[in-house]
Amino acid sequence: MDLLSRPRRLRGKQALRDMVRETRVSKNGLIYPVFVKEGNQIKEEIPSMPGQYRYSLDTLAYELEKVQKSGVRGVLFFGIPKEKDACGSGAWADDGIVQKAVELAKKEFPDLYLITDVCLCEYTSHGHCGLLHGQNVDNDSTLEVLAKTALSHVQAGADMVAPSDMMDGRILAIRNLLDKSGYVNTPIMSYAVKYSSAFYGPFRDAAGSAPAFGDRKTYQMDFHNRREAIKEAELDLAEGADIIMVKPGLAYLDIVREIADRFPVPCAVYSVSGEYSMMKAAAMAGYIDEAAVVSESAVSMFRAGADILISYYAKEIAGYITEGRIG
Repeated sequence: MDLLSRPRRLRGKQALRDMVRETRVSKNGLIYPVFVKEGNQIKEEIPSMPGQYRYSLDTLAYELEKVQKSGVRGVLFFGIPKEKDACGSGAWADDGIVQKAVELAKKEFPDLYLITDVCLCEYTSHGHCGLLHGQNVDNDSTLEVLAKTALSHVQAGADMVAPSDMMDGRILAIRNLLDKSGYVNTPIMSYAVKYSSAFYGPFRDAAGSAPAFGDRKTYQMDFHNRREAIKEAELDLAEGADIIMVKPGLAYLDIVREIADRFPVPCAVYSVSGEYSMMKAAAMAGYIDEAAVVSESAVSMFRAGADILISYYAKEIAGYITEGRIG
């Protein structure tokens, strides 16, 4: 048969397939989320996320050592306080759990890059991501509190802050306060494109952050919308965001591609708790090859345009890169 173009020519040997690979995955682009909890001698497995744990400060170092040895260089801290109140005051307390975790990590693991989630939902008694006015989340009064929280994280030693609340104007509020306080070089990774998603269920179990009433659809995005994602990203960049995040991951790869193509800044994607738990449950049931499926899904996010992947499988993905399974 007279065929001049034969795509199979470039698939003949592994060395050649590696050579012409379009998507390269690096450990440098991985971030591992870590749950830190007030208390002592805590290493609690999260029932809905097998293999994931909540750590107290005295057990945190053991996990961070594993993260560092895996080759993952970035961690994202989420805090779980002992006590909550209506305004989430534990979020910006100097002796808050995230602030203490950052101080410990900065001292014991100076080579790790420390990122903190900035939100109120883990700290408020009502579980919403902002201050309430009656039954409504009040956008503008929340901004000052979020900025105070971000500043307290940076003062404790955080290298980057990542606001996840989805309040309008919070990037500008945080940027202005950080700059005013002398932290002009501290970057902001914005959860700019965060959809109201059913994939967050296990996280709310892990962090104890389910809303006591209602839902978060008045501030998180409708999953039917694409143009709104572009609008949110444009607004956050205009307010001073340095990295744009899309969350969740697998069900939103079209949005990842859209953001990556449109904006000349790094694009992060958060492969969320529900994605992790589905893959873990299927693997535990023997339905899938866990390593193969995790590898394929991770590559799909980088292929879609992500520069950064936040994943509960980050340590395993780093191992798969070392093994040559992906890369």
